Amino acid sequence: MKKEQTHILYVEDDETLSLITKENLESHGYLVDHAPNGSLAYNLSRQKKYDLYVLDVMLPEMDGFTLAEKIREKDADVPILFLSAKSMKEDKIQGLKIGGDDYITKPFSIEELILRIEVFLKRNKISNPSGQREKYIGDYLFDYSNLSIIKNGAEIVMTQREADLLNYLLQRKNQVVKRSLILEAIWGEDDYFLGRSLDVFISRLRKHFVQDESIKIENIHGVGFRLKC
Repeated sequence: MKKEQTHILYVEDDETLSLITKENLESHGYLVDHAPNGSLAYNLSRQKKYDLYVLDVMLPEMDGFTLAEKIREKDADVPILFLSAKSMKEDKIQGLKIGGDDYITKPFSIEELILRIEVFLKRNKISNPSGQREKYIGDYLFDYSNLSIIKNGAEIVMTQREADLLNYLLQRKNQVVKRSLILEAIWGEDDYFLGRSLDVFISRLRKHFVQDESIKIENIHGVGFRLKC
């Protein structure tokens, strides 16, 4: 089974370095959004769910430390990795104090960056398993562990695959998710016949939320799906 694609927000104002690093991360299978300044990065962090943040410290409009503090107000668990040309002990301590998980001094090798990312993702997955807590989807309470959604005391019990699919889309709500990524993450491979099965499960999920018009699973033709809620 291929690994589920990890979504990273990479914030760096050096155009050449950011281009090279982004390409390398993507070549290793990561989904990467890049922002050249702190303000844009903060806006992206409010719009999307990221699995990890890689932040340069010295940024225009909003520095990396301030950005990290704002991210931490929203998400206390997501890994944050700082990049900086400064090697002073005080800077490293400051970064860790405000919620950063690690600090890499420039220049760095892409191999070192990949290794650090893998360590933090593995640690975060073990200490805070994704999707195991109850979450709300509109007025529905989604209890992933018990394979159910509940509204006004009425419970709908789902299959494991329905719950896995809903959890996957919910982690990426309001984002377009490619069919191939869903199939690889939930079914283990991207296959035409499995794609037909995916369509069936999407239809089942839609029926579960048919009474709430604010919850929609949109079909983005030729691309994938988007859960809007």
